[in-house]
Amino acid sequence: MKSSGHWLVSPWRRSVVAAGAGALPVLAFPAPSLWWFAHVALVPWILLARSAPTGRRAAYDGWWGGFGFMFAMHHWLLPNLHVFTFVLAALLGALWAPWGWLVRRLLGGVPSRGRAGAALVVLPSGWLAVELVRSWEALGGPWGVLGASQWQVGAALRLASVGGTWLLSFLLVVLNVAVAVLLVVRRARVPAVAALVVTGVVTSAAWAGMPLPDADGRARIAVVQPGVVSGPDSADRRFDREERLTRELAGRDVDLVVWGESSVGFDLGARPDLTRRLAALSRATGAELLVNVDARRSDQPGIYKSSVLVGPDGLTGDRYDKMRLVPFGEYVPARSLLGWATSVGEAAGEDRRRGSEQVLMDAGSGLRIGPMVCFESAFPDMSRHLAGDGADVLLAQSSTSTFQQSWAPGQHASLAALRAAETGRPMVHATLTGVSAIHGPDGARVGPWLGTDASAAQVYDVPLARGTTPYVRFGDWPPQAALLVLGVWGAAEGIRTLRLRRRPAPAPHAPHARTAHGSPARPGR
Repeated sequence: MKSSGHWLVSPWRRSVVAAGAGALPVLAFPAPSLWWFAHVALVPWILLARSAPTGRRAAYDGWWGGFGFMFAMHHWLLPNLHVFTFVLAALLGALWAPWGWLVRRLLGGVPSRGRAGAALVVLPSGWLAVELVRSWEALGGPWGVLGASQWQVGAALRLASVGGTWLLSFLLVVLNVAVAVLLVVRRARVPAVAALVVTGVVTSAAWAGMPLPDADGRARIAVVQPGVVSGPDSADRRFDREERLTRELAGRDVDLVVWGESSVGFDLGARPDLTRRLAALSRATGAELLVNVDARRSDQPGIYKSSVLVGPDGLTGDRYDKMRLVPFGEYVPARSLLGWATSVGEAAGEDRRRGSEQVLMDAGSGLRIGPMVCFESAFPDMSRHLAGDGADVLLAQSSTSTFQQSWAPGQHASLAALRAAETGRPMVHATLTGVSAIHGPDGARVGPWLGTDASAAQVYDVPLARGTTPYVRFGDWPPQAALLVLGVWGAAEGIRTLRLRRRPAPAPHAPHARTAHGSPARPGR
């Protein structure tokens, strides 16, 4: 009789199943936002990898699962990158190959309690190591980190203030491994239940015991979202609409007005007429304007994306040039090798130039703001450094207009909740075409989101806070701890292997000597 898993013997069938299993966690992110599903979404993938007949096949299960996860998370890139989307997903998916091997190594066959207990720590550490590597900007950055799926869960946001999104990812993988062990490893149910209990206790303790950020007044911040403006002369027409919306803020006692990414399509140094119009808006609203210039610089070569602060007298001199660029969207990594991507999709024809350092700006009345541009809001270290340097408000100027009808705008906006909770500072996510959002120092939403169908100027009463969260103080300690766990486990495995190799082989069993009558010889005779 054939086993129920016989049909998985085909390598390609198994690979398709692995890709499907790897794609499941995406349902926990916006737009579906089934945040609770992240607690069990990895279980099918784990069960598949542990059943692999060999370590090599388990590594393939990890690779194909990673491909499914990355492709599902970035599927909205297809209209722009076309076939290169599959290439990127395959390259990033390879990072999970060692994780698939680890799953089989620790949970394959009939694991002992010790091995299953180790899996509850080592496998989450391995997952965190993968997230750490793929968070490198050239590999796409930390978009779709598993812990980010919990952006609307209060207890999770409290935990983020302790160990960032990294800690959330670690605990989610612990839950998934524990559920998998409960399902298939009977002898190890005690450590699995213990892991579930400990995770529950830690989460409850964070919810009840972690102090909320100390309130420190409020700031009235306006977000100007012009909506979709396309076609000929779109840069001029967008500026006109932003100007009209901003004038509606006159008399509303705002402290700061924020425009989205690429809200100004001309270098202000070469267009003094636009600078004068912006200064007039600052005088009319009684607030400084933070705009974003996407243009070729007149004072130095190259195209920059820059956050520029404008006051009633014109340019204040505060400027931040975007440091971390979107691969293929704003530059092509190793253009000499991968430049062909421009012929099959909408990859950048010319690389944008990078800024050299983060900037803290004084927006008036003692309000210190820390600007970021676009997908820089996905990098927790950038907002952490700004908060540590004294920012009162974190800001991300963004534009996802190319992906207007996809999951991308919602995914991007949700990151503001995590960055706010991690740092204990409110975060403003201002876009050209939605979704624009503001989250308070505890990560909770402030006021309404501006969706992708909105063209408006919205004023928010933003709560300010003081104090330093453990994450800002101690930094990225969860991935560092994860690397330590992997190092200790690897060393222990190496020592165990050496001992097995050095152990002398058992002596062959010698038969008893027999007498002439066939009876065994006895000592002393």
